[in-house]
Amino acid sequence: MHSFHVPTMSCGGCLRTVTRAIQALDPQAGVHGDLERQTIDVASTATRDSLLQTLQEAGYPAASEKVALG
Repeated sequence: MHSFHVPTMSCGGCLRTVTRAIQALDPQAGVHGDLERQTIDVASTATRDSLLQTLQEAGYPAASEKVALG
């Protein structure tokens, strides 16, 4: 599972565009978005770098989210 902060994602249309871009790279990818936090969680076999590049090319530059433990 990969988590990303997508600061320019502000509405459902943005989330749909992000989801389509990721699923164009990996049709089996699962994408869960949180518009309030501007984050997405992606279940994919694609690498983190390829997902970041895909988001950048779709016009939604992102940064990896750090997962806090405990």
